[in-house]
Amino acid sequence: MSKPMLSAAEALDFLLSAVRPIVETETLATIDAHGRILARDQASLLHVPPMDNTQMDGYAVYASDCAGGEARLRISQRIPAGHVGQPLEPGTAARIFTGAMIPAGADAVVMQEQCEAIGEFVTIRHQPENGEWVRRQGEDIQAGATILHAGTKLRAQELGLAASVGLAELPVLRRPRVAVFFTGDELTMPGEPLKPGAIYNSNRFTLNGLLQDFGCDVTDYGIVPDNLAATRDTLRLASQEHDLIITSGGVSVGEEDHVRPAVEAEGSLNMWQIAMKPGKPLAFGEVGQAFFIGLPGNPVSSFVTFLLFVRPFILRMQGVQQVAPVAYQMRADFDWLKPDRRNEFLRARINAEGGLDLFPNQSSGVLTSTVWCDGLIDLAPGQAIKKGDLVRYLPFQSLMS
Repeated sequence: MSKPMLSAAEALDFLLSAVRPIVETETLATIDAHGRILARDQASLLHVPPMDNTQMDGYAVYASDCAGGEARLRISQRIPAGHVGQPLEPGTAARIFTGAMIPAGADAVVMQEQCEAIGEFVTIRHQPENGEWVRRQGEDIQAGATILHAGTKLRAQELGLAASVGLAELPVLRRPRVAVFFTGDELTMPGEPLKPGAIYNSNRFTLNGLLQDFGCDVTDYGIVPDNLAATRDTLRLASQEHDLIITSGGVSVGEEDHVRPAVEAEGSLNMWQIAMKPGKPLAFGEVGQAFFIGLPGNPVSSFVTFLLFVRPFILRMQGVQQVAPVAYQMRADFDWLKPDRRNEFLRARINAEGGLDLFPNQSSGVLTSTVWCDGLIDLAPGQAIKKGDLVRYLPFQSLMS
């Protein structure tokens, strides 16, 4: 009697429990580290701001000199951003510009709209509070404080933060080395004549693009002949210098599905078949020192299983701990009255009314649905949907980052 299939959640837990994190690092110039994973915590080299400075164009003053709500003060100096003024004399004001250092003694800035300057004097028509429009030294970041943690994926804002505290270089993990190949004698590359019974290999383009999005160094072995010997040869070659091998197709139970027996011959198959739709024939194992994930051949199944399983696996390999996508409870503006006994992932998109519309054809071969939709509805086994119900929605924005 065959074992019951794992649920999608159980399968993901199994994969993540097997991950061996990458430990090799390299140092990159901060400007070149976009998209990489930070290897070690980073601390600020200085206070941010590094000195008290003004948030506004205006006049730096002693707040006590303006206590009456209107004061006429001599303009004693002019301080543009990037310049250091002289200590402020009591009874005077310093013309100051956004970002400039507050002169010693001054304890407030009055915005220029509340002032009238004539010649060497300015009339302050405002009673400022101590510290008004002043950014204090270190109010954002204290010197020595941790600003970025190991395992952080470095986006534009993280690079800007690192640069703002003087970090010219960052230690990052090396990129995951991923081998990918595709099986099926029916597969043809775009640009080649399409013979009777053949199809173009869309999965090659989809998976290569996704792997590049997640910062992998990809070796693409292309389309492998649909026989056991060729599949075993490619697995052996791919296992030598890669962390992960990904295949598309050949993991089902047909006579021409050679990937599963090839993995069992060259390594071990630790998991096979998931109680989900689309994507049931997902496989996981090891070949040599490399992990193996076999994705289904149907294009939507391949795409969905990559997002749900390969994405978090690759992220965890890079030391990212929080790999679960952000999910939202959203209103379904459709009926789904014939649920499957498996966990379904329905292609849907947000409409102008803030609800979800369903793509009309949920077949695993309809690749247009992946372009039309902007996320997946995570539907529990046996769960029907009536218009107006709240459903669990996984936007591509969180599944692809």
